[in-house]
Amino acid sequence: MAKAQETTPSDPAVIGDSKAPRTERGRRTMRAILDAAAIEFGDNGFHQASISDITRRAGVALGSFYTYFDSKDAVFRALVRDMSDQVRDHVAPAILSAPDQIAAEQAGLREFISFVRDHKEIYRIIDESEFVDPESFRLHYATTADRITRRLRKAADRGEVKGDVSEVHGWAIMGMNVFLGLRYGVWSEDETPDEIAKVVARMLKDGILRSPDDRALSEVET
Repeated sequence: MAKAQETTPSDPAVIGDSKAPRTERGRRTMRAILDAAAIEFGDNGFHQASISDITRRAGVALGSFYTYFDSKDAVFRALVRDMSDQVRDHVAPAILSAPDQIAAEQAGLREFISFVRDHKEIYRIIDESEFVDPESFRLHYATTADRITRRLRKAADRGEVKGDVSEVHGWAIMGMNVFLGLRYGVWSEDETPDEIAKVVARMLKDGILRSPDDRALSEVET
């Protein structure tokens, strides 16, 4: 698994009920524990994973684990929120640098699929959180959909997309991205993230209904 480059799990609001580290060394230790937990939960699932296996993967003492987390449930909750933040932080630069909203959605999907290919365990962990910690599961998707909805509404204010964009559109785009990530990030890598994102961008821009001009051209060709 590719480790996070810039994520610093020091904010209690981000790491859930873990105990925020106060030193750089502590932040590195917590990062190592979260990265090891991602591999362990991704490989073995929540119920089969153990704290001792996590600390062994992280290369830290068992006592260090309990400095930051009270239980296996606590590190799992922190991990779900941490992975959600990693996705956000990974795709944000590409979205913010895009020239318009369709290009932003294209860039966001491209970077999301690329992220998933390096972090395939995210799907097992997020899916399992529905049963281990339903609140974190719901928060992961609700905050993601809210971010998409807010940027669509800002685009509508700029006149780039239709004015009636709503929460439904945000959830629809998120759902599409999630399953495209599963298909082309986890199950198979037979298409490039860029090509997948281009197809979706065209669909967002033009829809899938054939225009009168397309139908007329088809009739002429036949």
